[in-house]
Amino acid sequence: MPDTTKSIRPAWVDDDLFPFESRFVDVDGNTVHYVDEGSGPTLLLLHGNPTWSFLWREVISALRDDFRCIALDYPGFGLSTAKAGYRYLPEEHADVVTGFIDALGLGGVTLVGQDWGGPIGLAAAQRRPGVFDRLVLVNTWAWPVNGILHFEAFSRIAGGLPMRFLVRQFNVLVNAFVPTGHRRRTPTAAEMTHYRRALDTAERRHACAVLPGRILASRAFFADVEAGLASLADLPTLIVWGDADIAFRAQERERLEEAFPKHETVIVEGAGTYVESDAPEEFVAAIRNWTAQARN
Repeated sequence: MPDTTKSIRPAWVDDDLFPFESRFVDVDGNTVHYVDEGSGPTLLLLHGNPTWSFLWREVISALRDDFRCIALDYPGFGLSTAKAGYRYLPEEHADVVTGFIDALGLGGVTLVGQDWGGPIGLAAAQRRPGVFDRLVLVNTWAWPVNGILHFEAFSRIAGGLPMRFLVRQFNVLVNAFVPTGHRRRTPTAAEMTHYRRALDTAERRHACAVLPGRILASRAFFADVEAGLASLADLPTLIVWGDADIAFRAQERERLEEAFPKHETVIVEGAGTYVESDAPEEFVAAIRNWTAQARN
């Protein structure tokens, strides 16, 4: 068992909405919060921006009878705390996820990566050959997007100084991204509170403010992820795609399908970026059906 650091789950976390034990582990000086529920094949659930392990709560509740569901928060997100000098770069998050895998001694893992969790998790999988058996990729990407206007414009605007100021002062990413990333349903007031409270100070919000600009600035990281895709290409892959997402389009899905020839794709019609929260029943059914087919 890993050496755990003493940390306290804050009182604002509703035990009914997030009915899991909060665990904490030190990874290279960062206090990483995670949940580890159920038993069976291991699912490592990686979130994007500006969310945290709370995003996966309905998926975990539905699957923990048959799977070991592990969901962590990157340093600066959710209930995790970054060490001094941490810059909140995707490269660093990939280092932390890799260290987390080592700390828990994980093996036989299915990566479930959404948004930033895709490239971060794929980078970790490339660094730990043999640890991951299967992949689930959800509205994500795994290559440099410099020169693609759709992403260039977003990264330059959302990653620019004015927007970073607004994010730090007014929690703009949570207030804008979480509602627009749900197209099938509207997040409840209580859910929005959990996303806001996780990033409840200007200092805490720096973590989510950094990432939009890194879509372009971390070109070398994404180039390395893309170069390593061939090492993972033989892994069975499930692509779950909300087709009403304004961030990730059919072009990105098709590129993932090309990179992972042993894929099955499930389109969740009308769902947004956070398909696992927007349409959890369909997301859970996709994983169950895909897993059942593999066993037959």
